[in-house]
Amino acid sequence: MKKSMIKQYKKQGGKFGSKFPNYLLVAVPQARLAVCKGYKFGSKLPNSLSVAVPQAQLAVCGGIRMKSVAFHNLGCKVNGYEMDYMQQILQEKGYRIVSFDEKADIYIINTCTVTNIADRKSRQMLHRAKKMNPESVVVAVGCYVQAGGEETLKDKSIDLAIGNNKKKDLLPILEEFLAKKEREGAKEDKTLQGRTMIDIGHTDEYESMDLYHTAEHTRAFIKVQDGCNQFCSYCIIPYVRGRIRSREPKDILDEVRRLSTNGYKEVVLTGIHLSSYGMTQGKDFSMSRLLWLIEKLQQETGIERIRLGSLEPRIITEEFVKGLFGCTKLCPHFHLSLQSGCDKVLERMNRKYSTKEYYDKVCILRKYFDEPAITTDVIVGFPGETREDFEKTKEFLQMIGFYEMHIFKYSKRKGTPAAVMDGQVSEEEKARRSNALLEMEREMSKEYRKSYLHKQTEVLFEEEKTIGGRNYQIGHTKEYIRAACETKDDLSGQIQKGTLTGFLMSDILLFQPQIH
Repeated sequence: MKKSMIKQYKKQGGKFGSKFPNYLLVAVPQARLAVCKGYKFGSKLPNSLSVAVPQAQLAVCGGIRMKSVAFHNLGCKVNGYEMDYMQQILQEKGYRIVSFDEKADIYIINTCTVTNIADRKSRQMLHRAKKMNPESVVVAVGCYVQAGGEETLKDKSIDLAIGNNKKKDLLPILEEFLAKKEREGAKEDKTLQGRTMIDIGHTDEYESMDLYHTAEHTRAFIKVQDGCNQFCSYCIIPYVRGRIRSREPKDILDEVRRLSTNGYKEVVLTGIHLSSYGMTQGKDFSMSRLLWLIEKLQQETGIERIRLGSLEPRIITEEFVKGLFGCTKLCPHFHLSLQSGCDKVLERMNRKYSTKEYYDKVCILRKYFDEPAITTDVIVGFPGETREDFEKTKEFLQMIGFYEMHIFKYSKRKGTPAAVMDGQVSEEEKARRSNALLEMEREMSKEYRKSYLHKQTEVLFEEEKTIGGRNYQIGHTKEYIRAACETKDDLSGQIQKGTLTGFLMSDILLFQPQIH
């Protein structure tokens, strides 16, 4: 659309935004201008708009009211990607997307079940939705539904339940349910006779989705893999996400090219077990095609940054890291999940590596990359973890020196081996250990940020923020250090070189752009 059209459209009170489907984002402003000027729809408009414009005219004139839908996402980045897709397909159909805090016709909650807290949050959001509008259709989607089975379906706040590997079918499932509800009234059939749920443990199908835009405007999370074969003794995820499955490379490349064209500068590759990308059952980690995929993205797309999600430590080999180092677009930010710094606990967790092996992997990364950001996950209070075991973990964490650590208190998950292990740790002791590691994490993170002061770096700017009455543009370095530049200019989507000069806040460094 021409700048003059945009200016005129805004003068007349028009707004661009998410209430119109993607395919109407151009048509609606043109239709609005046409309505305001008294134009007739027809030959003066491009042929490509011959279908969209009449629909846009109805939307502009208020001739139809599509059902409103509110989304809420819980859990991991994979869930976030899937929610963006579900929102996209409903937008494209014409549903009005509204805030979750608003009264809506339909509420869709993408649930999580990784911990007891996640279960509780899932239930709370489902109940909150039904309370906000008792006449609404509340849709529970994902892991909590998959894990809960019949017990979950008894929840009166849930009208429709959709399991994993069925999220791509949200639109036809929802419309079938709404049509059935219209015909038959409030008759309960939360799974459409079982068709909205599958036996996730016995499928090889990768649930293919393609995004055109995401909730973020500069960075896009790209799901490339699903499922896990590791069966750590504490983890329920293999039971609700199924076995490893990988996305077709062509689909990934096409999506990244499209997002790059739409203005995204960075993609984050994510999956339930990202290191398994490209592998089939029984193959060794040396057969991973993840490096191949990264190289393809570097060579064949216009994306400027590639960031990796959580990695299995065993994938870190000399050959793999040397290959990563050759990819100039790769961000030197590596999340290596640890869980414990005590070998005895690691063995009980079924983590399949020792602290010595983990340390060696970190050394390989630091051999090739200069001060890479290394982050991790740690579980405290695992069954059988003594105070001596915990002290070993503290010593190991200190020796590694992480940029950030995500600390979790062990959560008993029904159906996992750890749930029935001896030596369950009290909640009070878990809290004590968690607090100790959180304090350690704050100090480590501060020290890592300090190491980048007065160094040349580059920042991808993402948003505007007012801090202490001053305007800042906020973004991240390749190492994922949060940085702020004081300016009134809109730098969103720009990558700028410069220097980190000091602390604005404990977790934000000041950035001075390079003078050209």
